[in-house]
Amino acid sequence: MKLATMFGDVLRSAFRRTATRQYPFERTPPPEQLRGKLHWQPEQCTGCSLCVDDCPANAIELITIDKAKKQFEMRYHLDRCTFCGQCVESCRFKCIVLSNTEWELATLDKTTFTTTYGREVNASTNMEKVPAADPETSSQR
Repeated sequence: MKLATMFGDVLRSAFRRTATRQYPFERTPPPEQLRGKLHWQPEQCTGCSLCVDDCPANAIELITIDKAKKQFEMRYHLDRCTFCGQCVESCRFKCIVLSNTEWELATLDKTTFTTTYGREVNASTNMEKVPAADPETSSQR
């Protein structure tokens, strides 16, 4: 590459408008078809587990609390999710939705990647069934 050609490119690009944006300060609206964080409506769920079976990344767990009363709890592992939308397609009752507004998901703490969805009553019932951790065995790890 000749030096004169290179200086010509440098001068042209010095006076052009930039193509990038200052991201945190200048935001663009997300597209309508964007697949963001998963949301679950427990009122519509029947516990068929099609979403769990069809998820290629094993990012969804469905915990049955009481099948007769249709009480379920869902754990969504964001760090495993590939945002493919297969869970939304396989759900017959349309209780799973991928948000197009929640897409900025970076964090410094890995514990925020696991989200538990369910009714508050179900969550407290489920936590009562889990035995308390023994401090002697947990300190030996």
